[in-house]
Amino acid sequence: MSDHREFHAEREKIDFLLEQGYVMKAVTENLSGAFLEFVYEGSDPDQPEVERLHILHPDSRKYFSTILFQQQKKQEMK
Repeated sequence: MSDHREFHAEREKIDFLLEQGYVMKAVTENLSGAFLEFVYEGSDPDQPEVERLHILHPDSRKYFSTILFQQQKKQEMK
C-alpha cells in the first residue's frame, strides 16, 4: 500500500468511529505505532462499547492528536 493510501485508510477508520458517536479515551504510543481506544458516548458506563485501532502512519498520528486536542477543548468548555 502506498504511503498516502495508508494514511487515508487510517484516517477513514478514525473518522468513521467519530461519526458513529465514539470518543477517544486512551492513547498508548510505542515503537510499533499508536493504539487508540474509543468509547461509545451512549454506552452503559458499566459495560462501555470499546473499539481499538492500531495507527502506524506518522501523519495519522498527527491527525488523531489534533482531534484529541479538540475533544479536550470541548470538555473544558462544558
